[in-house]
Amino acid sequence: MGRALREHWQEYLIEAFGLGVFMISAGVFTTLLYSPQSAASHWITEPLARRALTGLAMGGTAVAIIYSPWGRRSGAHLNPAVTLAFFRLGKVATCDAVWYAVAQTLGGLAGVFLTWMAIGLAFAKPPVNFVVTIPGPAGKEIAALAEFLISLFLMLSILITSNRFRLMRYTGIFSGILIAVYVTFEAPLSGMSMNPSRTLASGIPAGNFSALYIYLLVPPLGMLAAVEVYRLIHGHIHVACAKLNHVTRVPCHFICDFKKHGIDVVDALERQDRST
Repeated sequence: MGRALREHWQEYLIEAFGLGVFMISAGVFTTLLYSPQSAASHWITEPLARRALTGLAMGGTAVAIIYSPWGRRSGAHLNPAVTLAFFRLGKVATCDAVWYAVAQTLGGLAGVFLTWMAIGLAFAKPPVNFVVTIPGPAGKEIAALAEFLISLFLMLSILITSNRFRLMRYTGIFSGILIAVYVTFEAPLSGMSMNPSRTLASGIPAGNFSALYIYLLVPPLGMLAAVEVYRLIHGHIHVACAKLNHVTRVPCHFICDFKKHGIDVVDALERQDRST
């Protein structure tokens, strides 16, 4: 554990920073669109329109992180459930998986506390309430099912796109689109978490742990199920790397087939572009 921390602390710090930025974005835009103290909440009153704008903001934030130089370096998991799925696939070392989960959780918490310090009661009070994720009016069972399905389809999208040369550069775009769609249409069912660290980051300062077990257990189960679905689709499990965006020349710290075989993904994609 100590050696991994010494060698990969920068990647862990990036993961913390990435989820922190995501939580700041979630807090700022949710406060802007939902707090009675915000003028925008009085201009935009239609719930679907509010969720759609929030979804665009959150999807756009995720895309920006994934394609940023830092996101290209750490792999931009930002979610222990994503890291666990790649660990299951043999692409992430045990120590890296543990430190990623710790960093993601601490980074998410830092983002929520910084937002609270900057915005104040408008962020902390209902209806924003630290952007907590809790089951909707349909109940806990529906929330659990929704979390399972959105987690499964997000991870399946990541695996399918990131392991095809013609699609891999668009993995972040597909992920961002799914996040935007989920926030718009699924959020009323479960709050749209897919991420244990994201739920803890909001739940701890809010003191709200309603159905916490759903958000800690179901997203990882959904993403692990995606691994098995991917295996069924292909008849075997073959995943090149744990990075969501491997279009970079930054050295890879994962158990990476590109690194193992000396493949420069940037050069390979440029050759592919010239041949088409």
